[in-house]
Amino acid sequence: MKKHWLNPARVRLYSAVMLGVFVSIGFGLVWYSNLVDPSGYTIISDLTVFWTAAQMGLTGHAAQAYSVTDLRESVLAIFPNVQGNFGWFYPPSFYLCILPLGYLQYVPAYFAFMVPTLMFYVFVIRSIIWNREAGWALVSFSGIWINLLRGQNGFLTAGLAGAGLKLLDRHPILSGLVIGLTTIKPHLAILFPVALVAARAWDTLLAAAFSAGLILAGGVLFLGTDTWFGWLHSLAVARHFAEQNGPSYWIHMPTFFAFFRLLHVPVEWAYAAHGTVASLACLSVWKSWRSKAETALRAAILVTATLLISPYLLEYDLTWLALPAAWMALLAQKQGWARGEREMMVLMWLLPVLCSLGAKWISIQIGPWGLLLLLWMLWRKVRTSRMNAPMLHWYSR
Repeated sequence: MKKHWLNPARVRLYSAVMLGVFVSIGFGLVWYSNLVDPSGYTIISDLTVFWTAAQMGLTGHAAQAYSVTDLRESVLAIFPNVQGNFGWFYPPSFYLCILPLGYLQYVPAYFAFMVPTLMFYVFVIRSIIWNREAGWALVSFSGIWINLLRGQNGFLTAGLAGAGLKLLDRHPILSGLVIGLTTIKPHLAILFPVALVAARAWDTLLAAAFSAGLILAGGVLFLGTDTWFGWLHSLAVARHFAEQNGPSYWIHMPTFFAFFRLLHVPVEWAYAAHGTVASLACLSVWKSWRSKAETALRAAILVTATLLISPYLLEYDLTWLALPAAWMALLAQKQGWARGEREMMVLMWLLPVLCSLGAKWISIQIGPWGLLLLLWMLWRKVRTSRMNAPMLHWYSR
């Protein structure tokens, strides 16, 4: 039988090359910035907004962070050369999590947030599957480097989602407590209740509701009730940015809504098309979690479908793709690779960077099509699996 072109040696080789590219780009960005040269360009990332909001919260102005005008004035007071608009669209629960960053200077705050969340993310992936090839593929995964560049929370949210799902079989209550924390980014938590209801995992669902309510209440009580209303008001601003291409949102949004908006489809029709795909994604979660499919397969479907639900999704959220990739590799160890699956792994590995480059160069957002293809491939495995087979678990490596 002819061997597949993507063998372990090539995985290591391609990963090493891509890692070298990302490290070189990162070194160049730092070298020509004001971190090295005072006259260099000012490094700006989303963590700049996190850090500014944290400082506003510590000085008693937490609710003002939700005002685009007030937030911009605060950012410019610290980074006067920065261009563009900024928005703070996170609920008080996430605000509470990043508040301690305000006690640090910017660069230490960046490392204080990114390093622990990256370690948590790697730990979760490593607990699912780990070998030489998996390690190389992970460190060169484009989603990791985009999240580092953007200074975003993709490591944290993906780690919470992965940890919660991995704990589900053995520790349902703890699983629910962890899953509830994903509500720090609410649009990424929408499908978890659907899956848990379908699986009749009532203890997990109640625990998730408890932890979600607890962290939200803690944020509101500590930061003030004005932050709750400020957050609700900011959602309209976020929707306006997404609908009207805000600060060049569409090239960074791997959603069907952005795909159609880049083609100048009216907002209403773009929402309708996106809603159709989101409904199919929700249905795939419901049916797979009602089935006797392997736990790893159902988890991969839930994570992939989550990335197709919200019209507001950015490329750094594709750090979540390491989770279905890990579960697919785990299943392949037991069952072998199905046709096209290894090519799909390559696409997932590159999709976070390809979706933005494609949208920027040719005004076509390929991200959602890659996600839809992955969901179809996972659903195909559900359909072809033996429904009466014992459920597989991922407790051990």
